[in-house]
Amino acid sequence: MSERDLIKLCAALSPVMADSVYVYCSFPDFVLPKGLPTICTIREREGLTAVVEREDAERLSLPYMFDSRLITLSVHSSLDAVGFMAVISRKLADADIPCNVIAGYFHDHILVPIARAEDAMASLREIVALSNG
Repeated sequence: MSERDLIKLCAALSPVMADSVYVYCSFPDFVLPKGLPTICTIREREGLTAVVEREDAERLSLPYMFDSRLITLSVHSSLDAVGFMAVISRKLADADIPCNVIAGYFHDHILVPIARAEDAMASLREIVALSNG
């Protein structure tokens, strides 16, 4: 069952960092190359944005930006939970760590620069520790 209570969400955050490096690609023609696995896509006026593993972008010689690590917040957060991502983004902003958020059906995910990934994990663990008292 999904959680909406902000205190419970923060206490059960359980961040997990994926091993792969992820990047953003843009496709102005709104067409993904055949066989390109994505983490997510979003349709914008300028084209289709896709988050993909850097290895796949390089294999297909695709231009990309923002080498990042994906951190999944393993708590089953509700899509209508209020303030959860505000807590996360504020904590990371206070540590001068940029983050890009993807909300999934079960979990929230953030992409952070590779060089700051371990710092982001430490900041997220601080949220858990403070919430558990």
